[in-house]
Amino acid sequence: MMSPITRAYNQLGRKIFTTSVRNGHHFHGGVPGENLPFGIDNRYKFTAMFMVYIGSGLAAPFLITRHQLLKK
Repeated sequence: MMSPITRAYNQLGRKIFTTSVRNGHHFHGGVPGENLPFGIDNRYKFTAMFMVYIGSGLAAPFLITRHQLLKK
């Protein structure tokens, strides 16, 4: 048995989800690669950009640490 507060939260959640889907906000599905900061049309360009994008994030802490250790 659900309390009235729980029931109200469930109804509110359903209304928000239904409204957002009707307005075009997709939570599931969509076009693959749509949320990437670079295009996926050219396979080779995509591979290079992906390596730079992921590599910069992985290398940043090491480069920052090196910079701090080399400062005088």
